[in-house]
Amino acid sequence: MAETNNLIVYLEYEDGKVADVSLELLTKGRALASRLGIKLEAVVAGDNLKDIEKQVFPYGVDTLYKVEDKRLYPYTSLPHSSILINLFKEIKPQIAFMGATCIGRDLGPRVSSRLHSGLTADCTALEIGSHKDVKTGKEYDNLLLQIRPAFGGNIVATIVNPECRPQMATVREGVMKKEVFDPAYQGKVVDLDVNKYTEPEDFVVEIIDRHVEKSKVNLKGSPIIVAGGYGVGSKENFDLLQQLADTLGAEVGASRAAVDAGWVDHDRQIGQTGVTVRPKLYIACGISGQIQHIAGMQDSSIIISINSDPDAPINKIADYVITGDFAEVVPKLIKYYKKNSK
Repeated sequence: MAETNNLIVYLEYEDGKVADVSLELLTKGRALASRLGIKLEAVVAGDNLKDIEKQVFPYGVDTLYKVEDKRLYPYTSLPHSSILINLFKEIKPQIAFMGATCIGRDLGPRVSSRLHSGLTADCTALEIGSHKDVKTGKEYDNLLLQIRPAFGGNIVATIVNPECRPQMATVREGVMKKEVFDPAYQGKVVDLDVNKYTEPEDFVVEIIDRHVEKSKVNLKGSPIIVAGGYGVGSKENFDLLQQLADTLGAEVGASRAAVDAGWVDHDRQIGQTGVTVRPKLYIACGISGQIQHIAGMQDSSIIISINSDPDAPINKIADYVITGDFAEVVPKLIKYYKKNSK
């Protein structure tokens, strides 16, 4: 195969569906590939991949590499790593993306270390830009700017990889928007022979039984979220937020500080190390608004902040700010809503 030097996305595939995080990365990948004037490619390894291209071509995919073999599902580290390492050596992509999921966190470092390419995990933004090396004075154009919070979220770092390829990044589900590029878009499918990209010893691990427990919390799908932070004060006080959520037909979310305090389960955590959400209404109670939390909810349509501190950072991005003790404000909201929704 000739060198393509394109942008490629690794697709996660389960129960006949491409994962949302992969489609989100195709959306971002299409925009960046168009900006660079290169093709958008995707690679999928698994079983029962029939018609998978119908799911991904509308996102603007020019080439889909398919590796189909019953031994490739469910995911195991060695064969999937070998496929990507050997394919990337062959097609030499400029940029490679994968989800910051259990699979992506396992696969990304294996591939990047073998290719000596480097990897930025948990990016919150991906852009194309230029960079000047202050030591050598050398200037680089059209680099992937890999943007993520750093140093405990006190700064937003822009990471670049001037020389090594591919420029690799992982992104959490929900961080990027998922948008169809063109419903009629047609790319080409390239079927790869699994035996050319793997070794027999890659298949020494066999999965005998597999249990996947689906999350009972649907923060991403909820149009209204009532979220609590450390300022809520206790597990018992979160019951009050639950009452407001029940009244509004909402889900309860939390900041990392509230989760770390043991007041709420981790699957309700919103932010850089939790879930990214875009509800129509986000009610933040006792949340100061550290950069990691804001990264996970800043695209909410309407943000209401209830905080006793008028200078809380979250107030800067809130549409409405209620300054006061949430334990006094929330019961009034419940009472008002019940009275006016009859």
